[in-house]
Amino acid sequence: MGGAMPHLRRAVSPAWWPIPRKVGGVWAVKPAPGPHSLRRSMPLAVLVRDVLRYAKTLREARYIVARGYIKVDGRVRREYKFPVGVMDVVEVVPTGEVYRLVPDPVSYIKPVQIPSDEADLKLLRIEGKNYVSGNRIQLHFHDGRNLILPADVGLRFKTFDSVVYSISGKSVRQHIPFKLGVQSMVFDGSNVGFMGTVVEINWTLKRRLSTVALKSGEEVKRTILDYVMPVGESAPILKLQ
Repeated sequence: MGGAMPHLRRAVSPAWWPIPRKVGGVWAVKPAPGPHSLRRSMPLAVLVRDVLRYAKTLREARYIVARGYIKVDGRVRREYKFPVGVMDVVEVVPTGEVYRLVPDPVSYIKPVQIPSDEADLKLLRIEGKNYVSGNRIQLHFHDGRNLILPADVGLRFKTFDSVVYSISGKSVRQHIPFKLGVQSMVFDGSNVGFMGTVVEINWTLKRRLSTVALKSGEEVKRTILDYVMPVGESAPILKLQ
């Protein structure tokens, strides 16, 4: 039979998942298809049990999720395999705690507790855009989300820009253009979690070969364009640390 394996061995699960590899069994929870790829996401069960530590066992984690105690981007998710990734907003309903999943140099992705007034806001990077019927433009974001805008509005946005998105209103609150001098964060690669000011952009005909240099204090890091997300003009617009 063809197709992807329905199971995932612990030994080959993403190295940044905080699960033991040689104890606790052979298998790990494999994320279901969703807004993030396997390499850049973790299933809700792992988040609840191993990161937030609201459960000690997979059975307990599945119970918590199935009861509707966890919201992701404002929606109750009852599937314990649902994948969560960079910039997702996770709410623990019984306690009222709200977390944003941000890039981290140690754990790759870590939850940062945020104030309740930011629970409806999410940072999204524009991965591409195209014209659709009715003389409108559709924006494609890093979490699989799409937004259709009138052409005169959509033309203001460019690939690699970021937006502050209202989850409940399904609208853009603020536009963060990708340019020299903007505050940005690395969300993948060996420099994941590094945040600084864009001081150099090397554009090439091939997207994967374009590079960016970020500076924080005296430290300068270089990475590929695909790994950089603008987070604010001079400082992060939302809480990321």
